[in-house]
Amino acid sequence: MSKDIIIENTKMDYSKDRPKAKKPVKVMDLTLRDGHQSLFATRGRTEDMIPVAELMDEVGFWALETWGGATFDTMHRFLNEDPWERIRTLKKYAKKTPFSMLLRAQNLVGYRNYADDVAEAFVDRAAANGMDVFRTFDALNDYRNFETVVKGIKKAGKHFQGCICYSMTEPRMGGDVYNLDYYVVKAKELEAMGADSICVKDMAGLMAPYDAFALFKALKQAVKAPLHLHSHFTSGMAPMTHLKAIEAGVDIVDTCMSPYAYRTSHPAVEPMVMALLGTNRDTGFDINLLARINEIFEKEIVPKYRHLLADNKMSIIDINVLLHQTPGGMLSNLVNQLREMDALDKIDQVYAELPRVRKDLGQIPLVTPTSQIVGTQTVNNVLFDEGEERYKMITGQVKDLCFGLYGKTAVPINPEVQKKALKGYPRGEEPITCRPAEVLEPELEKAQEEVKDLARDLDDELIYALYPVTGKRFLKWKYGLEEVPPEVKPRTLEEAKAEKELIEKAKAGKLVEKKEKAIPAMENLRKFNVLVDGEYFAVEVDAPGGSPRISSVSQYAPAPAPVPQPPPTPVEVAKPAASKPAAVTVDDNGGTPLVAPMPGMIVGVEKKEGDHVNQGEAVLVLEAMKMENALGAPISGTITKINLGVGDQVAKNDILCVIAP
Repeated sequence: MSKDIIIENTKMDYSKDRPKAKKPVKVMDLTLRDGHQSLFATRGRTEDMIPVAELMDEVGFWALETWGGATFDTMHRFLNEDPWERIRTLKKYAKKTPFSMLLRAQNLVGYRNYADDVAEAFVDRAAANGMDVFRTFDALNDYRNFETVVKGIKKAGKHFQGCICYSMTEPRMGGDVYNLDYYVVKAKELEAMGADSICVKDMAGLMAPYDAFALFKALKQAVKAPLHLHSHFTSGMAPMTHLKAIEAGVDIVDTCMSPYAYRTSHPAVEPMVMALLGTNRDTGFDINLLARINEIFEKEIVPKYRHLLADNKMSIIDINVLLHQTPGGMLSNLVNQLREMDALDKIDQVYAELPRVRKDLGQIPLVTPTSQIVGTQTVNNVLFDEGEERYKMITGQVKDLCFGLYGKTAVPINPEVQKKALKGYPRGEEPITCRPAEVLEPELEKAQEEVKDLARDLDDELIYALYPVTGKRFLKWKYGLEEVPPEVKPRTLEEAKAEKELIEKAKAGKLVEKKEKAIPAMENLRKFNVLVDGEYFAVEVDAPGGSPRISSVSQYAPAPAPVPQPPPTPVEVAKPAASKPAAVTVDDNGGTPLVAPMPGMIVGVEKKEGDHVNQGEAVLVLEAMKMENALGAPISGTITKINLGVGDQVAKNDILCVIAP
């Protein structure tokens, strides 16, 4: 009897005597977006979603989240995939279930507010390509940033889900900022804007079960729109929080298929289905169908991504999130940035500094992009502040926040920090109070002109408008104008398995396997000294009535006297690749180098060789952790050498340019 038949014969019939629930809980699946974003750095490829798409379409999910968030950035930057094509492709396989995306309001799928013309075009194209539900949030809960995108969503006849970003300043919901009244007021604002549903977005898994019960009870009394709960598993509370929210009457919850659940992701759908079985909130889902989908994930898909999962911890929860309130994605960014800078030993200092920075910047919720804004600035403070001076290196995004380009913060920004950030700020040193996009010039027409010889349609133009540096590089890959680097090409299942076997051999000390060979009798051994690439070896050779046969080789210390060698043949030195800076030394005139303080990508070159600069004046802009840092001249003088250009990756301490006094 085959294994498949055995499994089939042992399946339980959960449909037997299962009454239809009076008010079934609706479920949105996040596996194909937030699931792999949370666990596998958003590296999930479209080709690995196709094998499960048709089956997931049969489950009965309220919606499938397939797009938005970090997917747009990661797909074109790291996977060599057209983000728009993912929607169109998956729609061919999942034809019944609505598709949902995460839209960062006026930030769209980027890390800053874009001009209204870009926002309008983006929403229109997302709807035209197949998006149905627009889960819309603003990192500051400033709903002025909703105005443009909501008009577009409504014009396209799509579902507008308005989000409230959940945050706390106390161990439990309360205090003088994020309390019950705060969330009720925000929900009423969303309903007044025409929200088709309202989602409370708990991005760090901070919501406690009894806080959820009180919150959704109050929201149910305050608004009529369906209520949706999004809570990450990070702290371990989310499954309990789900149940208490369900008791309080929440209409929709977010889950993942179990291979993509837990850790910094979301609760698994299967335990919830079983917990509600036969109750008046029963989902009605077929657990056997879910098991079939999981088997495909486990055997055919997850092995390709397992290497991206941090497996050095025994625990699948991080209780520290309740102390520092750092979402999982933000935490992994902080750790990776510190590791690349050889400063992982300072992680505790970062945790201590983070709440101070958050408070200075107006107690903003920690969600993209504000989590990156606070996180990167915290790292900068820990690494670069000297003595009593804080905020020595302020990112461009913190300056934008202090100016008001992201919106209104929950409480006022520290005036001293704000004043320091806005000193010499190009837009002015006085912050704005209007809707942020009102001070932004139209961007789309300029972007279209810049890629008119490269882009084929509006979708291409929007990729460039949102991500000028990496977007342009992707379009060159897409149309064969640049070779696609091997690191962005997909891994096969066979490659993943081979890598796993190699790692297991290395751990077992069997990486180099020696084959046992019979040693023949040797009577005529002769020893030779051999020089190979400057290393000396003693070689024993046996020549029994024929050509010599090497029997052993052993390396030993070189002889004291040098061995005469013919002069080397001149070899032309290859020029360094454009993506890596060439070595630059300080010149004889006493030039001073500007070195990279951290790893990242150059996204702006403000000066050119021969320009005179004053000390502290911006020369280059370095993107690190998706935030921009203007790197100032270390001295006043003339730039004698600029060693790289826009799009180049740099490592810590790379010499970026040289300035002569």
